[in-house]
Amino acid sequence: MGSGDSSLSKPVNSNAVSSPLEMNQDLGQYLNQKLVDAKRYGHEGVVAGAKAALVGTIASAVPTFVSVRVFPWARYNLNPAAQALIISTVAGAAYFIVADKTVLASARKNSFKRVQE
Repeated sequence: MGSGDSSLSKPVNSNAVSSPLEMNQDLGQYLNQKLVDAKRYGHEGVVAGAKAALVGTIASAVPTFVSVRVFPWARYNLNPAAQALIISTVAGAAYFIVADKTVLASARKNSFKRVQE
């Protein structure tokens, strides 16, 4: 009885029900793929949010610093801590809004792709 003996091979039956072990293995692979997808979508959101925060920082810093130099009211009432608060608030808001929208858009696109399959 060599390795080429076909009498010992498992019969193939298309009507056979998978064993619980095989079903758990399929479920594990499915969940692993979902975890990989979630990590990828999260990373895409972080990158997009960081880019938006950088743009938001520059877009809010320039007018803030210019207004402190040009307008007397701003010069007397916006100390450096207030200026930093204005700039960091815009940067933080931009980060979270864009990251959230990116992750949700990726998840929505993926869910529609799975429904079509």
